[in-house]
Amino acid sequence: MEAHLELIGTMVLISVFSGCGAQPEAPAVPPSEAVGTESPAAPAEAASESRRPAHGPPVSHPWPHAAGPQRFLGGIAPPRGFVRVPAAENSFSAWLRSLPLLPDGTPVRLHNGRRKWNQRAQHSVVDIDIGEEDLQQCADAVIRLRAEYLRAAGCVDAVGFNFTSGDPARWSEWAAGVRPSVRGNKVDWATTAEPDASYDSFRRYLDLVFMYAGSASLALELQGVTDPSDVLAGDVFIQGGFPGHAVIVVDVAENDAGERMFLLAQSYMPAQNVHVLRGPGSSPWYPARSGGVLETPEWTFDYGDLRRFPTVCPAEEGGAKSEGT
Repeated sequence: MEAHLELIGTMVLISVFSGCGAQPEAPAVPPSEAVGTESPAAPAEAASESRRPAHGPPVSHPWPHAAGPQRFLGGIAPPRGFVRVPAAENSFSAWLRSLPLLPDGTPVRLHNGRRKWNQRAQHSVVDIDIGEEDLQQCADAVIRLRAEYLRAAGCVDAVGFNFTSGDPARWSEWAAGVRPSVRGNKVDWATTAEPDASYDSFRRYLDLVFMYAGSASLALELQGVTDPSDVLAGDVFIQGGFPGHAVIVVDVAENDAGERMFLLAQSYMPAQNVHVLRGPGSSPWYPARSGGVLETPEWTFDYGDLRRFPTVCPAEEGGAKSEGT
């Protein structure tokens, strides 16, 4: 217990200053965002596009999500003249396209159930749980999607992220009953719990990572992209800092000239629904460029902020898929 309390006391500072956005939530919901008043409807063309069936068979997702017929991210139609970049079966790109979406007009809600004050940032809301605590913020949402993919692809033992302190937190150790403790400024892991590789245990592990990791630590784990115009689904625009922010590329389309457009998704502060961002104009698609400024609804990036996860799973290269633990 003493070691556990020491961990919380030492690491809470890391957690607090690893937040993503610099803009706190408004203390009250503005009148225009009152309950019962939905966000402005997306243009009819975009709304109808998002109802088109997803490419490929639906994927079974282990987290709580809405029952009944669903829309999927892969059903958001690409811009005119563009087609989706082919995605290998069982790749991160293909998995991201399988993400379920909530109905058109669904507001973004916070972890406590309240509506986010800004309802103009989202094109659509991803149907994935937030958790009850204020944990799954910006970089945490990127970590969540990456970890869920690796689990679904049968590469759950590859799941591991670093705390902001630099100490690694690996799912395989957590599943074996290993838990963190602190000696001074050092994080140690010791077997203090029963082995548990269930999905509920996986979510508890991720909540621990969300608490002690952030944009600063995640940025150090990702690889640079030589030419951001060659963006791929699963790439991340990230500015690591205190605060910093991160958004994930969830789909890419290309035209005959080789020009690319991409979709972005994010969470923000406080923890809130993961949502596909509105893009320039009436479209959710952003143009891929080699350099310059990338304006998103709640953060300004440079195209040079693009980073990529290292390949750690055979399924990312189109290998055979096996079920997660």
